[in-house]
Amino acid sequence: MKKIYLGILAVALWTVPCATQAQVVIDNTEEEEEVDATLEEDEEEEEDDLPLSEDEFAVTDQQGNEEVIEFPEAMTYDLDSLMNLYMSKTYLSNDNDCNMQNVNPTYPKEVYIERLSRIPSVMELAYNDVVQKFIDRYSGRLRYSVSYMLGAANFYLPIFEEALEAYQLPLELKYLPIIESALNPKAVSHAGATGLWQFMIGTGKQYGLEVNSLVDERRDPIKSSYAAARYLKDLYKVFGDWNLVIAAYNCGPENINKAIHRAQAALKDSVQTNVKDYWHIYPYLPSETRGYVPAFIAANYIMTYYCDHNICPMTTRLPAQTDTVVVSRNVHLEQIAAVLGLDIDQLRSLNPEYRRDMVPGLTKPSAIRLPMADTGRFIDNQDSIYNYRADELLNKRLEVSINDDVPTYKRRSTKASRRNARYARNKRIAKRGRATAKRGRASAKRGRSTAAKRKASSKRKSSSRRSGRKRRR
Repeated sequence: MKKIYLGILAVALWTVPCATQAQVVIDNTEEEEEVDATLEEDEEEEEDDLPLSEDEFAVTDQQGNEEVIEFPEAMTYDLDSLMNLYMSKTYLSNDNDCNMQNVNPTYPKEVYIERLSRIPSVMELAYNDVVQKFIDRYSGRLRYSVSYMLGAANFYLPIFEEALEAYQLPLELKYLPIIESALNPKAVSHAGATGLWQFMIGTGKQYGLEVNSLVDERRDPIKSSYAAARYLKDLYKVFGDWNLVIAAYNCGPENINKAIHRAQAALKDSVQTNVKDYWHIYPYLPSETRGYVPAFIAANYIMTYYCDHNICPMTTRLPAQTDTVVVSRNVHLEQIAAVLGLDIDQLRSLNPEYRRDMVPGLTKPSAIRLPMADTGRFIDNQDSIYNYRADELLNKRLEVSINDDVPTYKRRSTKASRRNARYARNKRIAKRGRATAKRGRASAKRGRSTAAKRKASSKRKSSSRRSGRKRRR
């Protein structure tokens, strides 16, 4: 295995930032926080009225209170979606020689406790009813996904172990990506966390992972593994307890600090208890985080004792050895695939950090991972690769000319535009005023004419009456 990943591990020293660079300072000061506990209780009561989904389960404590725990998002992935990955389709297949019955046996509680105690681990792998729920999920409904992950582990676990060993961390942390991403390097959570280790953009950048429109190093198995190891080490400096570190990796150190403060306040100085313990602050954690450490313990269990649950690992055909070439020019993966006769999906799988198949070598020297036998061919055919369909694939123009064959219309200044607008508005108002005045004069003229006619008519009538009286006399 180490021989196969020789090229990967050798380049890791060049690609991973030093521990002294881009260090993050995690605030571990225990500041007093004001929490609206009443509002949170009301929200929990509203949630209790909702029916459980297939990604939740309920447990009952010793006081008879029922609480809902969410399965981590990676435990809800469909196996078909995982098998659509190039590496899965190419190098993983069902083991037709495996004759285990497709039956999940159950064991007494004491058996699970004894098996967990035999796992060589620095970390505490304790048993309880919640852990049992997650073991049942992995060995039951997710047994085919476990089969996939056992096969994919041959690709990724050596990389994880090298990164963890470099920072002197417990090697059992290599199973953390199982509950984070189900070993899917292209996994994206509903919150936007990406990659095997599910980094958010902010945390990834703090730990030296580049994220822009063309590159997302959160998807790079090597770079993200070293960044995760540094992050986990920093979290351990804060909490000094691996269960709290894992919980903080899921929900953030600030939420763990809140839970510690709430647990401390609930004691009211009546009992001397170590509140910096995951299982003690458990009721004050977010619902998903309450299942996160149990899921991690269950992942360690199932990856160790899968045979006892009749789970057959997928057979693996490891890819050829890989190596990297560094380019200082922009190059498209399609250019490399076409000239060297490689599968474009294989190149994408070997270089998952390049989001749009573009390697931005002009921005900074960039590494391209290739099958080891093809690195020499790349060097020998560089010119052909760079020139292949360059106008089509690398179509961003560096300089453009302006078309001056047509008239250029000068745009009025903003001040002139406002002045002209006021002039036009005043002109319209004046025009309407003149029209109104004209209508007024016409109306007055018609009124005077009507009055004159009435006056003349009245005079004629009066004269006629006088003439009649004279004739009668």
